[in-house]
Amino acid sequence: MWTLRQAAIALGFIGAGAIGGAPPATAHHSFALFDMTKSVMLEGTVKRFEWTNPHSWIYLNVTGPQNVSDEWTIELPAAGALAREGWNATYLKAGDRIVVRINPLKDGKKGGSLESFTPGSPRSR
Repeated sequence: MWTLRQAAIALGFIGAGAIGGAPPATAHHSFALFDMTKSVMLEGTVKRFEWTNPHSWIYLNVTGPQNVSDEWTIELPAAGALAREGWNATYLKAGDRIVVRINPLKDGKKGGSLESFTPGSPRSR
């Protein structure tokens, strides 16, 4: 039989082990939605830029081959990760021309995960 003190100590060790063995919070994201074997280059005009957590977003109007504009939704890292790369909440504005390379969505919808970003025309930041 365990004493109350022994049981409390045992539970404390079990709890500490569970917390210590937990994966980091950044491991929550799955890239299962995206086809990581493919890259798509898009050039378009920023409709909206959302500086949010856990992911930021670019809504990009891309003109297709028949001069029809489609909206693409591009997932970016969290605002904190972007900030470490020099981005901020006003980094992109509606109307900015940009070029992005994305891993597209597997389901064929117009969206993806950002691989790289290039301003469409140089501008001071």
